[in-house]
Amino acid sequence: MARASTEATPPDGPAGPAGPAGPAGSAGPASGTPPGDAWDEERDGRPKLRFLAVAATVVLVLAAVGASGWWWLGREQPRPATFHAEPTSAFYSAIDDRRDDAAPLTLQEVFTEATRTLGAMSLAATREFADCDEVLSGATAQGCTQALQATYQGGGVAGQFVIFNLGDGRAADALVAALRTDGFVRQDITFEAVGSRAQARAMGHYVTVSWVGGAVPAEDLVTALVALDGLGKVVQGRIIAAV
Repeated sequence: MARASTEATPPDGPAGPAGPAGPAGSAGPASGTPPGDAWDEERDGRPKLRFLAVAATVVLVLAAVGASGWWWLGREQPRPATFHAEPTSAFYSAIDDRRDDAAPLTLQEVFTEATRTLGAMSLAATREFADCDEVLSGATAQGCTQALQATYQGGGVAGQFVIFNLGDGRAADALVAALRTDGFVRQDITFEAVGSRAQARAMGHYVTVSWVGGAVPAEDLVTALVALDGLGKVVQGRIIAAV
């Protein structure tokens, strides 16, 4: 007879404490969720990149403006193609110093009724300047108290005449020398500088500058230049008055 087993199954022991649950995985952003906030952008450097891009654009724009401004300011003023200059001489010794010829020039004295036409050219305008450097570009007229200017045009030619009233013959010679290399009078009437002709004379404490241009034969330009230069004869009256 089979013997029944008397060994009972041992009861289950008490359950031990459950271990800590592992970290839950991070869920990705749901569809349609906006990108990270400003702090996220700050961390990944996006605002800095935007700032650098804007700054670079501003620098490029300023550089372009500066370059164009430099080009505009750096452009050379027109000069005559042919230029003749003369220093003062002993002939003008009576008016070598402005103290011996103190009365200012007047527009009516220099540009008389008889000079309203010069050959084929007619008087277009006259002006008087207290600041002589307004008439100049790239040069300066030290001690100059007035500059009188007239512009003429006609017969395919245009030109201008300027007379400067300086302190003495040395200042006059210095201005004539500067007109050779440093600068010239400003062009105040339209003509093509290429092929133009000009002449400057120091006569005692005065300097005259005549300048003509136009699409005409060279001999016509010479004729017009001689006519303009003749306006400087006003100085001869000053010599007579000073003697």
